[in-house]
Amino acid sequence: MRHAGAARGVAIGLATLAIALELANAWVTAQLPPASYTPLPFAPEDVAGTAFPVFGAILVVRRPQLAIGWLLCAGGVSAAANILSANLIALYGEPGWGWIVVQATWQACQLSLGVLLPLLYPAGRMPSPRWRWALLPAVAGHLLDWTAIVIMERELRDAAHVLVAAGMALAFASLAVRFTRGDPVERRQILWVLVTLPGLLIPWMLGGPFWWLATLGIPLIPAAIAVAVLCYRLFGIDTLISRAMVGTGLALVITAVYLAVGAASSLFLAEVDPVTGLAAALFAGVFFQPMRHALQRGVDRLLYGGIGVPAELAERLKHRLQRVDPGHGLLAALEVLREGLSVTGAAVEVDGATTVTGSPEPVARTVPLVWHGEPVGLLLIGPAGRRRFPAAHDERVIATLLPYLADAAHAVRMTAAVRRSRERILTAREEERRRLRRDLHDGLGQSLTGMAMVINAARVSLRRSPEQAERLLADLRAGMDAISGDIRQLVYGLRPPAIDELGLAGAIGELARTPEEPATSVETAGDLDGLPAAVEVAAYRIVQEALTNARKHAAASRVTVRLERDNRVLRVTVADDGIGLPPDARAGVGLGSMRERAAELGGTCVVRAAEDGGTVVSADLPTP
Repeated sequence: MRHAGAARGVAIGLATLAIALELANAWVTAQLPPASYTPLPFAPEDVAGTAFPVFGAILVVRRPQLAIGWLLCAGGVSAAANILSANLIALYGEPGWGWIVVQATWQACQLSLGVLLPLLYPAGRMPSPRWRWALLPAVAGHLLDWTAIVIMERELRDAAHVLVAAGMALAFASLAVRFTRGDPVERRQILWVLVTLPGLLIPWMLGGPFWWLATLGIPLIPAAIAVAVLCYRLFGIDTLISRAMVGTGLALVITAVYLAVGAASSLFLAEVDPVTGLAAALFAGVFFQPMRHALQRGVDRLLYGGIGVPAELAERLKHRLQRVDPGHGLLAALEVLREGLSVTGAAVEVDGATTVTGSPEPVARTVPLVWHGEPVGLLLIGPAGRRRFPAAHDERVIATLLPYLADAAHAVRMTAAVRRSRERILTAREEERRRLRRDLHDGLGQSLTGMAMVINAARVSLRRSPEQAERLLADLRAGMDAISGDIRQLVYGLRPPAIDELGLAGAIGELARTPEEPATSVETAGDLDGLPAAVEVAAYRIVQEALTNARKHAAASRVTVRLERDNRVLRVTVADDGIGLPPDARAGVGLGSMRERAAELGGTCVVRAAEDGGTVVSADLPTP
């Protein structure tokens, strides 16, 4: 803590020194004739000598271990000392030592702000150790410049300036490399500086009478650096850059298309020149939307890399969904969404169950998930994370990934429904086994025990009372008939015997033959022999339940049953011409039983209204 306090004190001292030097320079400048190249009472170097150390001190106070603040302080003090020493020479003559100070301070300013700052910005370290060689041209150029001053060789000084310029170009090239390879945090920090550099570079390139304009742009550079390092997440600079780049690109491309079409029409369609402008405008308008999308994708890739391009996020999500089971697809989709939005977490609520990735609390946004017009869940998006994207980018990502999330949520609902259905099937199976055990133990077992007792009594009575033995044997015969009926009912409950006797089509034909309305016809297609026993029972029970419903509730005059075996599926259809399904129809025990029998085999059973009235029960049962 003591070292940090001392560092902050040194930085504040450097800023104070720079301001004192600038105040002294203001007094010296007031003694000189007004400069011809600027209408302002101060030069761009004065602004640099004030702005850079002040913002550098702010950075050191907040981040004392970061080299960026120290470079700003050193460069600002060097700029202030340079302009003061140069103006003192102009005011008091040309002492021999004066130009040494001017030269040294200018080189210190170049090295700190023009070479080291872009090499180390924004992390305080170079992109890689190899970039240390970028310092070599600048250092060699400065040494060569001193040599040229000593030997008074003008051409050697020009070569030295070329070397220094090459070193500065390499330093700024490191920024471009860092921007290309960096994450969105570094890209945004670099953008803050890039957006302010034209305020310095344009006056510098124009030179001469325009150099004074740099006075207005120079303070923005250290201010942008301070904002980028300390609080870059507070402002959507990339939104501004994105829209500016897309707009500029569209303007340039449309102008080029307009000019090209206009030139081509003037060459080949000179006689219809009045419509060439309209043709060019229409041609440019046709390609406006595709060009905007292409430019937006390019700008997204430039600003955010692959992580922020909605199309690439969708492609990545599709690959992930192909590699996971439906139960985990929603979690995979949420992870891609969280990564694309750069939020702390996201969650989806489906039928009271919540799938979560990260920490979505507190929820910053809620989006309903709709699958083919049916609400399937609720998307909960958490607050922005460490790297926050602009709102326009978030909207594109959400719009792109929302359909995949809705599909995944629907798959979760269907998986949960199938799981619940299988649980009910297993429960019903165990209940049926319990019932069979109870019926066999309490009914058939007790009856057999009673018959054994009757047989013993008949044996005892046979010699001394034949009449009583005859009565006992008659009762035994009646009891055996009752037991045979009970056994027949148990067997029929397990598997209808008509299937074994008549086959599936014949057994269903027996169901259809009834004197009661409605008239029922049975149609078959394909080979129904060799079906698995479970498929036969399921088809029989589904038809039985559907016919019962049609006779009791549909008020139908005709029912058609169709059995069709195609490839590996037995399709069962029961259609009636009755009153159809009521609008507020709710699935009862019968309809639920049909669906569960189909789901137990991995098939489906759908009950729907017919197009021309009535009801259709359609079941697809796999027949492996």
